[in-house]
Amino acid sequence: MSSDISYIKKSRGRPKVFDREAALDKAMALFWQHGYEATSMAHLVEATGAKAPTLYAEFTNKEGLFRAVLDRYIARFAQKHEACLFCEERSLEEALEDYLSHVAKLFTDKDTPAGCFIICTSSVLATSSDDISAVIKARHAMQEETLIRFLSKRQARGEIPSASCVRKLAKYLCCIVQGMSVSARENASYEELLQIVNTTMRLLPELKKV
Repeated sequence: MSSDISYIKKSRGRPKVFDREAALDKAMALFWQHGYEATSMAHLVEATGAKAPTLYAEFTNKEGLFRAVLDRYIARFAQKHEACLFCEERSLEEALEDYLSHVAKLFTDKDTPAGCFIICTSSVLATSSDDISAVIKARHAMQEETLIRFLSKRQARGEIPSASCVRKLAKYLCCIVQGMSVSARENASYEELLQIVNTTMRLLPELKKV
């Protein structure tokens, strides 16, 4: 007895391509919101939609993924904001206000968790995470050195008194940024952070004399 039933072999379809940048952005949001310690690989697998073997093959472990996320954060946000400082067409005051205003905007942006990714992550690190702590401290130091480089250039242009200590001013500005991050995590609005920026700018003539 013949049969006219035809059997159609189902195709498996093309394998899903791993989108590294999309995975990093999703992992970034998780680390940013909950910190390094509270974010497990299981959480990262769920958030990114990637399989665990894929993440391990790409990043080795959670620490490797976090390092990649940190690089992604710096490229997407930090470097762009720091570039405001080195706009030659802007005065010292204008460049610094641009920088702090961009930072305030990022810290309160509804598309990302509140505050600074680096500051939020470092504030909840356990003592067992020495390697990650060292990486974050190095990035903090880079931020300060960037400000020192900016202020030194402006001092050379005569916008800051030659007798002033640009390192002290840079440390002060880093503290302002850290305070803005904490305020944003406590639901401060963009307008409220701008008040901090405006106060800093009003104080700048005296701060330049330190």
